[in-house]
Amino acid sequence: MRTRVKICGITRPEDARAAVEVGADAIGLVFCDSSPRAVDLGEAREIVAEVPAFIAIVGLFVDPRPGYVEVALDELRLDTLQFHGNEPPERCASYGRRYIKAVPMGGGVDPQHYVGCYAGASGFVFDSHKLGERGGSGQLFDHNQLPEGVQGTIVAGGLRADNVAEVIKRTRPFAVDVSSGVERRPGIKDPELMARFLAEVERGDRDRD
Repeated sequence: MRTRVKICGITRPEDARAAVEVGADAIGLVFCDSSPRAVDLGEAREIVAEVPAFIAIVGLFVDPRPGYVEVALDELRLDTLQFHGNEPPERCASYGRRYIKAVPMGGGVDPQHYVGCYAGASGFVFDSHKLGERGGSGQLFDHNQLPEGVQGTIVAGGLRADNVAEVIKRTRPFAVDVSSGVERRPGIKDPELMARFLAEVERGDRDRD
């Protein structure tokens, strides 16, 4: 099975175009003011306009204020919601949209139990942050801690072109999620790094078969 790729933290229309051109399956828009990759609704609208059909647009939220997700859904084409904070399962499911939930692999929770609490999720982003942190550290976590048998496993945290093929061979995920590993600086993607990353994902897929 081919590993899907999400390039997260897109902040510019040209970066969205480049991500699509190199073969990304999804792009992520960060709606979290404290992130260096945050976009507002106006910026997001310009980015979304550059994304063709069949490329998924994921809206990432971290404990959003009441009403904000609804406004974003009204104004933007968001195919999937991603929750990266302490949102309870009932809130994640309340928007009537497919969602994925980030699982903090840096400590503070039992990953298997955490996944079981979000039975309605369409997938899980296993990231290197600790419980209560927002992620985006750019650090790998111990992949031996990944729970087995989870449908829609998405591996994130510290992925780069020089390690993603090995991570894919080791973990056999449904998808990988990259942000800082394909950047020139926070929020600014590098087309060459994105192309190299996608090429290494393909190599990892060939080697794991």
